[in-house]
Amino acid sequence: MRKSKYVGLAASTLFLAAVGIHANGGTGTAVPYAGNDSVTTVGAEAQPQSVVDEVVWIVGDEPILKSDVEMLRLQGEAEDIRWKGDPDCAIPERIAVQKLFLHQAAIDSIEVTESEIAQSVERQISMWMQAAGGSREKLEEYRKQSLTQIRQELHDDFRDHMLIERMKDKLVAGVTVSPADVREYFKKLPEDSIPFVPTAVEVQILTNTPKVSVEEINRVKDELRKYTERVNSGETSFATLARLYSEDPGTARMGGELDYTGRGMLDPAFASVAFNLTDPKKISKIVETEFGYHIIQLIDKRGDKIKCRHILLKPRVSQEAIQQAENRLDSVSRDITASKFSFDDAATALSDDKDTKNNKGLMVNVHEAARTSKFRMQDLPTEVARVVDTLAVGQVSQAFQMVNDKGKTVCAIIKLKNRVEGHRATITEDFQTMKEVVLAKRKTEFLDDWIKNKIRTTYVRLNDRYKNCQFEYQGWVR
Repeated sequence: MRKSKYVGLAASTLFLAAVGIHANGGTGTAVPYAGNDSVTTVGAEAQPQSVVDEVVWIVGDEPILKSDVEMLRLQGEAEDIRWKGDPDCAIPERIAVQKLFLHQAAIDSIEVTESEIAQSVERQISMWMQAAGGSREKLEEYRKQSLTQIRQELHDDFRDHMLIERMKDKLVAGVTVSPADVREYFKKLPEDSIPFVPTAVEVQILTNTPKVSVEEINRVKDELRKYTERVNSGETSFATLARLYSEDPGTARMGGELDYTGRGMLDPAFASVAFNLTDPKKISKIVETEFGYHIIQLIDKRGDKIKCRHILLKPRVSQEAIQQAENRLDSVSRDITASKFSFDDAATALSDDKDTKNNKGLMVNVHEAARTSKFRMQDLPTEVARVVDTLAVGQVSQAFQMVNDKGKTVCAIIKLKNRVEGHRATITEDFQTMKEVVLAKRKTEFLDDWIKNKIRTTYVRLNDRYKNCQFEYQGWVR
C-alpha cells in the first residue's frame, strides 16, 4: 500500500494514452501454437487448436497481437483520432513504439506498485461511474461487465502506461533549456503560432472524512480474524480468500500478492508489520493504513525487498456519517463567508487533507513539469472541476462529496482563489509556460532520436503484410 500525493490529472487521460499497449483477446488463456505465429485460446468453449488471434509483430520479447491492433483501431474511431499515414501501418507502429519503452523499462528495472495502479484504476472507475449516472449498477449495465471485470481489464493498461511514462521521464531527465533558448525560440516564432495559454485556476480545498462507526470497524476486524482462522485451520489458502474478498483491486486477482517491494514504497504502518514477518506460515496481526485494514502473509524476502500477500477490507461509511460531515463543512463555509475566519485558517486547522492543509489548503498540480498551484480545468479532479465552474473568484462552495486519491469518499468545500482567462502567451507574463513549450519540444526530439536508436538495437520481427508500409520511423523492416 504505497503512499501517494494528491493528484489532479483526470484518469481518463491515463487510460486513453494506455489503450492498446497491452490487451488480451478472448476469455481463456492465450498460449503460442507450435509451428506458426497464431495464438490458440484454451477455455471451456474453445475447440482444440482453434485460432482466434495472431501475432503480427514481435518487439524484443513482446508480441503484438492482431487483437491489440484492432482494439486500438476501435478506440481511435470512438475518439475520432486521426492517424499519421495509413492506419493499418500507423496503429501497429504506435503499439511497437510503446513496446520499446516497456522493453527498456524491464531492462532498467523500472517499477510501479500495485497500489499506484489500483488508485489510478479506481479513479477511472469513479469518473465512469459519475458519467453513467452515479451508480455501480448503471456502469455495469452500460459496459456490460461486472466491476471486477472492468478493474481487471484496466489493470494492465494502467500498469504499462505508468511504466512507459516513468521510462520516458528517466530518459529525458537530463534535458534542459536556458532562458536564452526560450527567448530565441519565441523570437523566431510567427505571432499566430505563439501558444494559447488556456484558462487556469488556483483552488483551495478543505476536506473532512466522514467518521466510520466503531461497529463497522469491529465488523471488518472480525471478518479478517475469521479469514486468519480459516487459513490457520487448513480450510483454505490465504490466496484464495484474497481473490474472493480483498478490496484491493490491483492485487486481489493475483491472490493478494505484492511483488518484491522496498520499504519506502509502502505505507509506513503496512511496511512496519510486513518487514517484521519471518514465518510464511503465520499471518500478521490486523494492520490499519490510510487504505483500510489488512492482514499480511510473507512469501519471501530478498535483500531489502519483501514479497507478500495481503487482504484489504475497507470499512463502509454510512450515509448518515456523510451527511454529518457535509453539515459540518456547510457550517464552516457559512462562517468563512460571514468573515468570522479565513479559508486559510480553516484549512490549516480543520482539513483532513495532509497534502494541502499545511499550505493553507492550496492544491498543487504535481503533474506539470514544475510543481505549480495552477490547474487547467481538465486537470482538476472531476468533482472539484464541476464545482469550480460555478464559483466566482473568492467564493467558497457548499459541501460536496468526492473520492480522494486513496479511493475513499470524503466531503469537501473549496474556494476559487484565482482564475486567469485564456490568452496568448507573453514572455513577461508566461515565461514558465513558454519554457515548458520549448522543453517539451526538446524532450520530444530527444525521445525521437532514442526510438530510432532503440529500433536498431532491438530484435524486431513483423508479419510480411507490413513490410511495404511507410512507417514514421525507419528500421522496423530488416
